[in-house]
Amino acid sequence: MIMALTFGLAPVSSNAASHREAPLISMDPTADISDFFMFRSYEAGREDNIVFIMNVIPGEEPSSGPNYYQFDPNVLYAFDVDNNTDGKADDVRFEIKFKNEFRGINKDAGLFLSYVALPPITALDGAGSEGLGMRQSYTVTMVRRGHRKVLASGLFAVPSNVGPRTMPDYEALAAQGLYDLGNGARVFAGQRQDPFYIDLGAVFDTLNLRRYPLPLLTVEEDANDTANPFGVDMLSGFNVHTIALEIPSDWLTKDREGADGTAFPTLGAYASTSRRAVTVLFHEDRVKHEGHWVQIQRLANPLINEAIIGTKDKDRWNRLDPKRENQFLDYYLNPRLALALELVYGVPAAQTNRTDLVDLLLKYQPSDERLSELLRLNISVAPTPFGSQMRLGPLAHDAAGVSTPDAAAWPNGRRPIDDVTDVAVRVIGGPNYVGALAGDGINTDDALLTGAFPFLATPFDGFNRVHQNPVP
Repeated sequence: MIMALTFGLAPVSSNAASHREAPLISMDPTADISDFFMFRSYEAGREDNIVFIMNVIPGEEPSSGPNYYQFDPNVLYAFDVDNNTDGKADDVRFEIKFKNEFRGINKDAGLFLSYVALPPITALDGAGSEGLGMRQSYTVTMVRRGHRKVLASGLFAVPSNVGPRTMPDYEALAAQGLYDLGNGARVFAGQRQDPFYIDLGAVFDTLNLRRYPLPLLTVEEDANDTANPFGVDMLSGFNVHTIALEIPSDWLTKDREGADGTAFPTLGAYASTSRRAVTVLFHEDRVKHEGHWVQIQRLANPLINEAIIGTKDKDRWNRLDPKRENQFLDYYLNPRLALALELVYGVPAAQTNRTDLVDLLLKYQPSDERLSELLRLNISVAPTPFGSQMRLGPLAHDAAGVSTPDAAAWPNGRRPIDDVTDVAVRVIGGPNYVGALAGDGINTDDALLTGAFPFLATPFDGFNRVHQNPVP
């Protein structure tokens, strides 16, 4: 079954999620990447493009005024891509940098609110933006083989969804934050609903999943991607800040050919956040940031630092380049999550010599010598239409138990719908957990995902926010 997960990843020529997952980054939410998605676009007419999505600031409470949430102008947000399968994501890079602006009636009148309906905010610039007191602009830069190119600057980030009086038509406002970068490339930066779904409280209460004695789904429950059989989605009702890039595939490939024509269809990538090496605080409000950029978090495959890397190494893992993953090899060969599953549930788990996990998560081919923790995507695999996507990807099946695999799902890239929690529990647990359909009982999110860029749902507003889905 593990081998089935590797289909579609190898080059044609030869054949979560991370919410507050490490001690230091948990104290730095604007640099904390909660999720990284990479997939071939499934928006009609745009299937030759590749989408990268980075979510930061996990657990945004929608009503958290008066300042709400913004990207950090002192953080460098980036996507790094490997297009020659050498395990080094240094071939193509996209950098996103933000700048704050205090403006309008909020500044002139010294108001205590960042956003105010004087008049209601209906625009990011010009008439209708007067109440947008805290506004962020940003620059997108592409780096390929050391050559830097500014794709766009002076773009506006979409603000937090305050409520219907202040922002009466939030989606119309958000639509103004969709920018064309030329040749089919697009970008969006702003608030969205958190698309990740998991029973966090149960998982981190020493795997106290909410079906006893064993957290097993029936075949019918497991095949239903629209209902939650026994879990509680603890991220329900929370938002995140999203950076989404849609990039033509021929900008990314080694030979500059598109997804269906390239001889080098497999990409590896990760998202990262960095800060300047030195911060100096002066009297009053002056702050100086200087020195080189230092990576403080990275994310490729979901749940790696959260559920595989040991706590004592989590901060160091975040700082290191993925190409140095050999330092953490023992965590993959002998996964502690498998040990925990067996101790809690008494069901034998595959605890040692997990070379299958090393091949799946750290290599393009089993013969590779370099280990690099990258999210890998074979862009020659056609995207699955939005309405036909299966949350379990290669483990998907129908209500009769007949296999119906979705080749465009994690670990072949990752889409917002993919149930990485259930897949990870089963794969890391081993054959007993795959066959028994173990899971956290959460099969769907309350967010209404869309089939169009930026693919994530409208964020909850501060006036009407709701959190927990009903307990079964």
